[in-house]
Amino acid sequence: MKMKHLLFALSALFLVIALSACSGGDDSGDNKANGENGDKDEETTLHVAALESAYGADMWKKVAEAYEATNENVKIEFTIEKNLEEVVRPEMQAGSYPDVFLLATDREEALTETLIKEKAVENLSDVLEMKVPGEEAVVKDKILDGFTDTLATNPYGDGETYLAPMFYSPTGLFYNESLFEEKGWEVPQTWDEMWELGDKAKEEGISLFTYPIAGYFDTLLGSMLYASGGPDFYNSAMTYEDNIWETKEAERVLKTVEKLGEYTHPNTVANANPNDFTKNQQLVLENKALFMPNGSWVVDEMKEAPRADGFEWGMAPVPAFEEGGDRYAFTFFEQIWIPSAAENKDAAKDFIAYMYSDEAADIFLEAGAVQPIEGIVEKLNDQKKIFYSVYENGALPAMGTFASTEPVPGASISDEVYGTIDSVISGKTTYEQWKKDIEEVSDKLRPAMK
Repeated sequence: MKMKHLLFALSALFLVIALSACSGGDDSGDNKANGENGDKDEETTLHVAALESAYGADMWKKVAEAYEATNENVKIEFTIEKNLEEVVRPEMQAGSYPDVFLLATDREEALTETLIKEKAVENLSDVLEMKVPGEEAVVKDKILDGFTDTLATNPYGDGETYLAPMFYSPTGLFYNESLFEEKGWEVPQTWDEMWELGDKAKEEGISLFTYPIAGYFDTLLGSMLYASGGPDFYNSAMTYEDNIWETKEAERVLKTVEKLGEYTHPNTVANANPNDFTKNQQLVLENKALFMPNGSWVVDEMKEAPRADGFEWGMAPVPAFEEGGDRYAFTFFEQIWIPSAAENKDAAKDFIAYMYSDEAADIFLEAGAVQPIEGIVEKLNDQKKIFYSVYENGALPAMGTFASTEPVPGASISDEVYGTIDSVISGKTTYEQWKKDIEEVSDKLRPAMK
């Protein structure tokens, strides 16, 4: 699960101090993966910090063994934790940084965003030009199109890549395909059809909608913004364009979320937290709710959970706003990156390049993690192939995130956009107030963009 925690201002301050203390080293560019001082006989210990997600920790150990087998002077030490931020932050405050992070943006702790804002992440553009270790292919030629052309990888909008794309998952509205076949229901193509289905389901005691936690609206809202105004409109919202949230395109997205509240299972908001979120996912498994926003990881995450007889996962792109309109499926992906304060940057870059090898991809795939590389979909099992083929069946891909800014005290776009959703769904906050609050924060962040 990709949970989003709030990073306290004091922690950010400590990070800034630690960065200042550690940034004095000279990175001449002459370092080698088999020893940063250029001595090929000297062993390099590469410290890798990775979030333990639904994919587990064993895959990282297998990848390390495979990498070390052909890099005998490199030893990899891992910190793999579900609460990775809490574990590494004290060490970073003391001046000891991992060489490599596998830690995505859009998490509530916002550790990755903090280092981005402080310009404390290493430029990885040269990694894209490297040969994949053990192969003849160049990294950039193996990565799927579009994955290095987004603010999620190029946070400063300068054409340079600072975060490399890792495990990716199409997202959408997950449902029980067998239930739809049993009832003779069609998956809605538009929001009007969605409301009609919601009324039918209500008559049978089934809610139209639920969601794990409010943070899962990042992909749902992203797809809705794309569908409402197209890619240029979405990018304008992500870069805090003046009055963008006052437009009709943005307003109908926010109004739609407000209306979803009328069709949301009554237990959803109470369980929309890191401890109870699976109870909301269980509602779909037990036919108590039809749809939930999620990613393909939910299949493994809930594989041991009880379910209705004959349950079969289905995934649909987000409905269009008008008949024949575009439908989008947001692609969520994790990122791998190097802190500027890392001691072994060249070795770290070689390790990241190896992440795109067929050997590494196959190891990750065994654990259910899918790399954004050419030919990967053909290696998936039939169920996952359905999810990852969504773009071949009419859905358009959506990717991106909010642009990085200088820290602005009291202004968090994630808090205003996603942190308010529980209140909107429960009817405590109107879409008008929500729109006003988002626009105000957007105004504060616009001049602070990097």
